[in-house]
Amino acid sequence: MEFKQFKEFSSEMIDYVGNYLENIRDRKVLSSVKPGYLRPQLPAEAPNDPENWKDVMLDVEKLIMPGVTHWHSPRFHAYFPTANSYPAMVADILSDSIACIGFSWISSPACTELEVVMMDWLAKMIGLPEIFLASAGQGGGGVIQGTASEATLVALLGAKARVLQQLKQANPTLVDADIVPKLVAYSSELSHSSVERAGLLGGVLLRALATDGEHKLRGDTLREAIIKDRADGLIPFFVVATLGTTSCCSFDRLDEIAEVGVDENIWVHVDAAYAGSAFVCPEYRHYTKGVELVDSFNFNPHKWLQVTFDCSAMWLKNPNHVINAFNVDPLYLKHELEGQMPDYRHWQIPLGRRFRSLKMWFVFRLIGVANLQKSIRKDINLALDFAKRVEEDPNFELFNEVTMGLVCFRIKGSNELNETLLKEINDRGKVYMVPSKVKGTFFLRMAICSRYTQIEDINFTWNEVQESGKAVLSKQ
Repeated sequence: MEFKQFKEFSSEMIDYVGNYLENIRDRKVLSSVKPGYLRPQLPAEAPNDPENWKDVMLDVEKLIMPGVTHWHSPRFHAYFPTANSYPAMVADILSDSIACIGFSWISSPACTELEVVMMDWLAKMIGLPEIFLASAGQGGGGVIQGTASEATLVALLGAKARVLQQLKQANPTLVDADIVPKLVAYSSELSHSSVERAGLLGGVLLRALATDGEHKLRGDTLREAIIKDRADGLIPFFVVATLGTTSCCSFDRLDEIAEVGVDENIWVHVDAAYAGSAFVCPEYRHYTKGVELVDSFNFNPHKWLQVTFDCSAMWLKNPNHVINAFNVDPLYLKHELEGQMPDYRHWQIPLGRRFRSLKMWFVFRLIGVANLQKSIRKDINLALDFAKRVEEDPNFELFNEVTMGLVCFRIKGSNELNETLLKEINDRGKVYMVPSKVKGTFFLRMAICSRYTQIEDINFTWNEVQESGKAVLSKQ
């Protein structure tokens, strides 16, 4: 494809994308295709000669869109949001055109240096302590990971490297095989499944601890588990505190957990994947009390801060523990200016990395902090509006307090009745929700996922819930 064709093709695609997003409310939110729908509609082999880009554009609507679940529909209420915005999309075009693989400073200096600065900007936007800023000169700094799952694994491996170093320095006769089988990590029973997976990939025991009546992990629970495990000859070394659980958006007591971490010399990692974006609003930063004591902190701007996937922001108080764990430095990756700026390949699982900080730079400059705050507050207010309707309807009840853009609710009655309600809602095909289950109680999750969602969409969704509820109750 030559530049002239590229201009025509890209112009057509920009128009298509704009029309798609601005009119997404008109599309059925959930795809109705069956598994295997696409293969019979495609050739068995790739074409030998180039096709016309106009034919490709026709096939996007004909073949791809029928199989798309529209996450940015204002009637998509499943999972959590995945962010987008026009500035972030344009930044991705530039990133794709530069096409650097920014594993070291020398491989593309701007890729590294913009990331260092953007991570400091973002840390200040959400009120992180100065110790996590690269510009503070205290050893801390930020890095863009692909996902919160990666960030948790990176933190766990950094903590593992730290405890191995500490124990072998104290007793030089020890080897890894003496220590690793005894290592134990902790998290809430409501932590994301990726936390459990990090334990598996890290080769350590991970213990899921019970939460209190408000679905929070408390410091006393953690301390008791550590004391018992030490008495049994195990070596506690790592804990994940979740701010905004996937199941019900509960917040572990970070202040208590962080104090235990300091007392017991274990690494505290904060997973704020979804809710972290809300900390751009000062009124929600009370959930981060104690953050100055933690070792690492992560959230996903690609969930709720209008930065497209993938962009997971992670800060480390002392990156050297991760660098020491991941440092494999062949001659062909070395350069004579090493040590003056980060070589981010040492801060992550993969070697290669995209120029993702461009997305942050474009979004922060072209949208601005005030508008990002306004967007977060709008979504939370919409969730609170939906929650008020639940409370006012005698047939429904909230599962827990609504703090962010997620409402956990249920029809009054058995788990089976609520399973039927969810099926009825989704079978109607006009809105889409997913369930959760906490301590034996099944409920529905209504997440505000689209930046296009307005009060009329909440009216529509609530009407769907009420009508589905009536249908379910009429069959009893």
